[in-house]
Parts: sequence; C-alpha cells; structure tokens
Amino acid sequence: MQNLPSIEKTFMMIKPDGIKRGLVGEIFMRLERVGLKLVASRMIQATEEQARGNYPGTAEWLVGMGEKTYTNYDHDDKAILKDLGTTDKLEIGKKIYDALVDYLTESPVILMVWEGNHAVRVVEKICGKTDPTLADIGSIRGDFGFDTAQLAVKSGRVVFKTLVHRSDSAEEAEREIKHWFGDKYKYLGEYSRVDYIGSF
Repeated sequence: MQNLPSIEKTFMMIKPDGIKRGLVGEIFMRLERVGLKLVASRMIQATEEQARGNYPGTAEWLVGMGEKTYTNYDHDDKAILKDLGTTDKLEIGKKIYDALVDYLTESPVILMVWEGNHAVRVVEKICGKTDPTLADIGSIRGDFGFDTAQLAVKSGRVVFKTLVHRSDSAEEAEREIKHWFGDKYKYLGEYSRVDYIGSF
C-alpha cells in the first residue's frame, strides 16, 4: 500500500438487526462500490464483555446518553418518568447502556475493517444518521432504517435499532479494531483493487 495520508482504515459492524433483515450483501456492496477495500472481517456472537467495551461507559458518556433521551422526548419530564421510571440522566444512561449490550448480544454481528481514501468520512456518509428520519436517501439507514427512539420507547425498548455501527474517527477505529479483533486481527489488504488505476 502506498503511504498516502488520506488513506485510512475504519471499523464497521453490521448489528444483529442488519443480519436478521438480510442486508449483509447490500451493505458490503455499497462499501465496495465506492472503492473501499475490505481488509479484515469476521462473524461472531458478541459476549457481554465485548459489547460493554464497545462503549465508553463513563459517567460523562452515561449522562450524555440521558441528555439525548431528553432531546428525543422534547424535554417532557412527565413522559420520561412514565416510560423510563426516572428523570435522572445518569440513571437513564445506565438503562440505555444495558439495553445496548442486550442489543449487540441478541444474535451474531459482522465485524469489518475497510480501507480507503478518507474511509472514516466515506463510511459515515454511506451509513447515514442514526435516526432514519434524518438520514439521507441513498444511505443505509435512510433506505432501510425505520426504527426511531420514540418508537422504541413506545414499544417497551430503551434503544432503537440502527442496523450498523461505524467509527467516528481514525483514532476510534484503531481502538475498536483492537477491541473487537484482538489478537485475531490480521491485515489482509496487501492486494490492489483492479477496477481503477492507482490502486492504494
């Protein structure tokens, strides 16, 4: 691989709902179609420890998740108390954390490492915003997502299903690759894409 500063690796996961809805091939196709190169992949049944480690889990992060919930409820304390049993943002964050772990461990996930020009931002665009009502048409969540925070809560769930997870930065990708692949990670990108000249 040429040593070009814009060529980077990013981590992505197809979550249980993405697999159960039969979207694996579609997701891979969208990533390959824009010129990204698959350099590692495996399918696993995530453990609780692995799922917990996917999120920071700090008090600041937990409160931040509680604040997102407040935003989703338009800061309606009565509705939050009725649906979640508390208005304490830290406690809400803990409930969300536990629900996220349950979500990632409910069935297998597919772990992937993709490489390419500005790979982190390209994957961000392909995935789309987590809320499908805000995601661009043509993105994975814009085309296939239908669950929202409001629907989840009204259905008795604390979190909504988002099909995929992606790294927010190259640094976060490095942490997530190490976390999910561990000593099983082997870079398999020493091949060139043949569909364009100047392959990295």
